[in-house]
Amino acid sequence: MRVIVVGAGLGGLTLAHGLRRAGIDVVVYERDGALGRPQGVSLHMDDRGLSALRACLPPAHAAMAEATMGGQREQTLTLSEVDGSLTVVSAQPSDGMAGRARQGRQVHRPLLRAVLLTGLENVVHFGAEVTRFEQRADGTVRVWFADGAMDTADVVVGADGIGSVIRRQYLPQARVADTGGRVLMGATPLRAVAGTGLPELIGDSPASAAVRGTMMALGLLRFTEPPAAARQRWLPSLRHSAVAEVEDYVMWALPVTRERLGSAAVWRRAKELAADLPSALRMVVAEAWPDVTVALRIGMIPPVPAWQARPVTVIGDAIHLAPGFGGNLAMRDAHRLSEALVAADRGGLGLLDAIGAYEDELRRNSFTTPVAVKAGS
Repeated sequence: MRVIVVGAGLGGLTLAHGLRRAGIDVVVYERDGALGRPQGVSLHMDDRGLSALRACLPPAHAAMAEATMGGQREQTLTLSEVDGSLTVVSAQPSDGMAGRARQGRQVHRPLLRAVLLTGLENVVHFGAEVTRFEQRADGTVRVWFADGAMDTADVVVGADGIGSVIRRQYLPQARVADTGGRVLMGATPLRAVAGTGLPELIGDSPASAAVRGTMMALGLLRFTEPPAAARQRWLPSLRHSAVAEVEDYVMWALPVTRERLGSAAVWRRAKELAADLPSALRMVVAEAWPDVTVALRIGMIPPVPAWQARPVTVIGDAIHLAPGFGGNLAMRDAHRLSEALVAADRGGLGLLDAIGAYEDELRRNSFTTPVAVKAGS
């Protein structure tokens, strides 16, 4: 079996590892460069994503990913201003019930992607924009690229995110709706806010502050093991630049409306929105890394009625969106699809039966509520 994966995000790379470990010929085409597009710096990794990493990645890769996660996040905090001070006013368990987050750990998304790319140097091709596909009479699928080149495989997987070229052709009825909401998201070195009391207040827990008419989400990432030391211990083949300047930080997000986003540079607009916040929160935004501050738009894909399985399918944000947890679902999709394709390759299932079973599970369990996606994508 030969599989073409379109898109080198977390889901596409997890799938590539799972297939490659099973001996299946896989190639990944990514339209962007090796650094990818800005998507926010952090990810809350829960049991879905972690199980996928352990199942699909080589053991050293999975160990490297786990060694550089933050502490366990067992509850979600709500902050407010009480007598002039930021205070925790409530806490909810992270149990996945009633819309609450699952327990998990904070992950540095660029580092995780670098881990996933390690060992796939001859598998992933950057700057390769797929424009369309065609199912051929012999059952294979051919893809065309923007430069006129072609490639053919037994299966094509769209892992190309919210703007998926594969989804638009495969499932034209699955359309992205822009809700009008926006999020400004960034990260700030932890050392810059060490004297504010904020790190001690929230610990490893994600927090939401509702102060002076403004909402702000916060989360600390304190690496369990220094990334450079973890690389030396677990994955020396990981490029050194992926860990060279990585340090503990605070992730933050400011929800806004489309009308309030305006045309100002993203970091400058975030500082304007935070101007009336208490000094600790104001400092979080003021001391942020400007180059990782991004504007995201809130989009959704309504659930799609059942469709007939073909040797083309989709994973992750290409078909469903999840607020703050899309990476987990993309990796879970990759794990499930990898298992299905391996079963087909080994004769346990027919190829279309295997893809159909994966897609049935996808429809039952993966559609959810709106998620933030990069503005302009």
